[in-house]
Amino acid sequence: MAAAKKAVLGPLVGAVDQGTSSTRFLVFNSKTAELLSHHQVEIKQEFPREGWVEQDPKEILQSVYECIEKTCEKLGQLNIDISNIKAIGVSNQRETTVVWDKLTGEPLYNAVAAPVSPGPSVPVAVVPSGASVPAAGTSSVWLDLRTQSTVENLSKRIPGNNNFVKSKTGLPLSTYFSAVKLRWLLDNVRKVQKAVEENRALFGTIDSWLIWSLTGGVNGGVHCTDVTNASRTMLFNIHSLEWDKELCEFFGIPMEILPNVRSSSEIYGLMKISHSLKAGALEGVPISGCLGDQSAALVGQMCFQDGQAKNTYGTGCFLLCNTGHKCVFSEHGLLTTVAYKLGRDKPVYYALEGSVAIAGAVIRWLRDNLGIIKSSEEIEKLAKEVGTSYGCYFVPAFSGLYAPYWEPSARGIICGLTQFTNKCHIAFAALEAVCFQTREILDAMNRDCGIPLSHLQVDGGMTSNKILMQLQADILYIPVESEIRYSTWKKAVMKSMGWVTTQSPESGDPSIFCSLPLGFFIVSSMVMLIGARYISGIP
Repeated sequence: MAAAKKAVLGPLVGAVDQGTSSTRFLVFNSKTAELLSHHQVEIKQEFPREGWVEQDPKEILQSVYECIEKTCEKLGQLNIDISNIKAIGVSNQRETTVVWDKLTGEPLYNAVAAPVSPGPSVPVAVVPSGASVPAAGTSSVWLDLRTQSTVENLSKRIPGNNNFVKSKTGLPLSTYFSAVKLRWLLDNVRKVQKAVEENRALFGTIDSWLIWSLTGGVNGGVHCTDVTNASRTMLFNIHSLEWDKELCEFFGIPMEILPNVRSSSEIYGLMKISHSLKAGALEGVPISGCLGDQSAALVGQMCFQDGQAKNTYGTGCFLLCNTGHKCVFSEHGLLTTVAYKLGRDKPVYYALEGSVAIAGAVIRWLRDNLGIIKSSEEIEKLAKEVGTSYGCYFVPAFSGLYAPYWEPSARGIICGLTQFTNKCHIAFAALEAVCFQTREILDAMNRDCGIPLSHLQVDGGMTSNKILMQLQADILYIPVESEIRYSTWKKAVMKSMGWVTTQSPESGDPSIFCSLPLGFFIVSSMVMLIGARYISGIP
């Protein structure tokens, strides 16, 4: 019997989407943008200590290989010829930091992961050696804060009236960005130190690690990054679009380990499948696009005009507004970042970015911690039953408040409770909190840009929640009732602040000092007991 004829669809494009919790490979029809097939693999996060979040770079790379192979198998089952894949792009989690050996291809340490939202550093209590750490789903999942003391030491060297780091990078000095993570690795990991001394070390964010590996690795891999990822390292001058010598000297980073910076759309290199993939037809396919995930979402939502904005509703929310060829520096707690540069000779575009730390995470918290719902989808049903929060307000500041407050002492509160409040009202208030937080960032963007945003493009898993999307529209387009609730919610935000005071790790051994209150209680109780027995004459 004759073999089935392969479907002719014209040129196809592949996309690697490497995120904090999973990797996907997707194949599209380049003429119609139709998604033809994809495969997704979850990846693990490791928590060796509280406040530390790591991932295995080899597992991340393996997940990419697996997704490519499985997607190609699915295309074969659909009778689609994978030799029609003419180009591949990479979108990646930003800021996560990898250092590897260019001679062996081996990572020199786990990838130091980025938290869900950037901002000024948040202190964290140190867990005594051997103590248990929180499971995934708690606040520390999103905060790798091992570099807190590094940031504090560096901040002392910045003159108060001349923050050259922010003026060059658009970023606050923070535990979030790659430069301080790389500084920590250089200070604390002997294998990294030795590789740098012997000129064997390469540094990159996840895009660099993947492109280097996929273009041959030790056999001629291309060491590069694009302007969007480079702009999140705190080593990149967003005006000159080059690595900045003064910044590298400030952070003590040797420039020879940095990747070459390219535009977001050009051919970086060709696929060399050294892995035992069945997808041999991808050998020689050019990798010709690279964008950090949030810039990719901005481009994917076609926000190419000044003032166009998108919000990605995931575990957190990332709201980016295109500011055109102009760097707009925020006076209201937002970040200035490179949005995209779609070709070597094309102009660069910039964006303002604001992040909500807790969005979809609040729904998982209601499911996993309170047991109010059994699945994430149930929250829409509960909220629909009541259609109001009945005066209940939820501020999910589980790990502090981010844009526009940057208040690490804040903690989550649920307030405005009455005897009539039930789980449906709390569910509604949780959805409302996501919308209020987005409104706060949009208000900050409007004040910074001076141009009210006319509409907001949305994407991400939470956009399937119709009540959430309607609430967001109501709260952004300001009917009177929403304005009253918004102002009351802001009062609740103020009440969430100042809950936590933490001591820095340098102040002493927490395994001793954290137990002092309990020790004083036990000793004072024994003294009172002995005193009482003595007074009463009990032998």
